[in-house]
Amino acid sequence: MTVGILVVSHSAAIATGTVELARQMAADVRLVAAGGTDDGGIGTSFEAITAGIDELAAVDDVVVLCDLGSAYLTTDTALDFLDDEVRARVHVSDAPIVEGTVAAAVAAQTGGDVGAVLAAAASAAADEAGVSSASRPDDQPGGTEPADGAGAAHDVAASTTVELVNETGLHARPAADFVKTAARYDAAVRVNGVDAKSLLGIMALALPKGASVTIEATGDDAQDAVDALAELVRSGFGE
Repeated sequence: MTVGILVVSHSAAIATGTVELARQMAADVRLVAAGGTDDGGIGTSFEAITAGIDELAAVDDVVVLCDLGSAYLTTDTALDFLDDEVRARVHVSDAPIVEGTVAAAVAAQTGGDVGAVLAAAASAAADEAGVSSASRPDDQPGGTEPADGAGAAHDVAASTTVELVNETGLHARPAADFVKTAARYDAAVRVNGVDAKSLLGIMALALPKGASVTIEATGDDAQDAVDALAELVRSGFGE
């Protein structure tokens, strides 16, 4: 099943920019921007939202992300005018528009169904809250270390530590590649204590070039997952 994403913002620039950012990490996902009023002003457009849903007619499900309250109201109005069959395929998320869109797009890129895409978007707020309370040890730039071992993987079946060699470190596109690779495996994977399948969690580590990346996994294909991720890091993500 395929999932498309509609970004609804009061600003055309925000909607378009958010779509462009997400496309850098999820090139195969259908993303549509519906920002601003019909005359180019600040606000939302019933017609633009309806047209955006129509543009995504070829996908199985559509996930909509909005920026402010009235964007949700305009979206709800647009949904009221859809045929029941079409409306059943449209799902509105209350996740933060930028973080939620990026997380949702990566989940869709990895083949997630609409439930997985909505869950990824919803995780954005939780990931942001976790970042605000994370500690950063002085000897590990950008790293996080859970207190008293909290959040550490249990019964680790495979692990390794590698060094980031690419110039941008584990940011943006490299982070998306890392998450997409981790998502191919059933194993539960953590990198420096963070869920390796959470894009925002990985990006929040802010690991620069030269930082150590500790990959741990549990599950039947744990070793395969660790090996694949380690090779990805050693390759420099193709940069």
